[in-house]
Amino acid sequence: MTSSRISHLVGSIAESATLAVDAKAKALKAAGRPVISFGAGEPDFPTPDYIVEAAVAAARDPKNHRYSPAAGLPELREAIAAQTLRDSAYSVEASQVLVTNGGKQAVYQTFATLLDPGDEVLVPTPFWTTYPEAIRLAGGIPVEVFAGADQGYLVTLEQLEAAITPRTKILLFVSPSNPTGAVYSAEQTREIGQWAAAKGLWVVSDEIYQHLTYDGVPFTSIAAAAPELADRVVLVNGVAKTYAMTGWRVGWMVGPQDVIKAATNLQSHATSNVSNVSQRAALAAVSGPLNAVREMGVAFDRRRRNIVAGLNAIEGVDCPTPHGAFYAYADVTGVLERLQLASSAELASLILDKVEVAVVPGEAFGPSGYLRLSYALGDDDLAEGVRRLQEFLG
Repeated sequence: MTSSRISHLVGSIAESATLAVDAKAKALKAAGRPVISFGAGEPDFPTPDYIVEAAVAAARDPKNHRYSPAAGLPELREAIAAQTLRDSAYSVEASQVLVTNGGKQAVYQTFATLLDPGDEVLVPTPFWTTYPEAIRLAGGIPVEVFAGADQGYLVTLEQLEAAITPRTKILLFVSPSNPTGAVYSAEQTREIGQWAAAKGLWVVSDEIYQHLTYDGVPFTSIAAAAPELADRVVLVNGVAKTYAMTGWRVGWMVGPQDVIKAATNLQSHATSNVSNVSQRAALAAVSGPLNAVREMGVAFDRRRRNIVAGLNAIEGVDCPTPHGAFYAYADVTGVLERLQLASSAELASLILDKVEVAVVPGEAFGPSGYLRLSYALGDDDLAEGVRRLQEFLG
């Protein structure tokens, strides 16, 4: 009798493409090469001082040296409920909040809690690379619904309607979007939410970029826009992007009490509580002022305008102006044709080898033919990286 050393389920998971690109860029930098990385979605700012000071004080307090409730510190769950009302206009109780080890755990646990084997999830595409893998890990089937640059990367009701089947259980909704930066209008959000409710679908809405919108474009929570969803919507969020806290690993789920209780049971066996020091830092973040967040937003806005202008100056590149998050998603099919390349993966590899600029190819997020560039890096590096791309790609 023979058997595989690695389970079929885990063996079928692809490595996170964004983290892989970032790791390669950092390795090359460590070797002394002047690599500029547009790979990772990670703010270059330090975590605001008042949050760090809260963590330092927490580390000195012995009560934080012990286990705490698997669902999260009670005061943090209360603060997240208040933050959800403030920022998403959606009223929930603290008992509807589960604190997780980063947004990724919230995403996986949501799908694991809701999906049975064979259930389908509508995934607007381009998608963040983790979504389909988390769905598959939970036994579900991701169904891609693609919207290209010509649609501003926004899927339509007609596309969703065409993709639904009797096995569809969940609609994934992400606005602002990673990887495209696209933001659905309040009207679009409401219509999609009402459609999902009428179809009896669950909606899983990732709101981690809710504070990063530009050009006066508002963030709209689908939970608030479509009250009809009521007990069939789960919000996932975290402190990573808003407060420059990617390394602190604090996210959360907000949803119906039965879903949160079931997900808490899962987490109690998987990881138990999130680090208490990180939870205390998150408490300072979500209950504190948004001044630092707004300052970072000004810098992101400036970089956004610069990178979009720089990319669109390259022959064969079509980069719609993103209205949220901190990513530019460029259609490079014209470049591929001009350089006679087979894929955006090949182009990304060539760019790294020839001009030492790291970008993530579209294959990580759906169809080939695109590049994602994070503009959450310093202004000087951004300008130099774009200059190298313009010089190399003509």
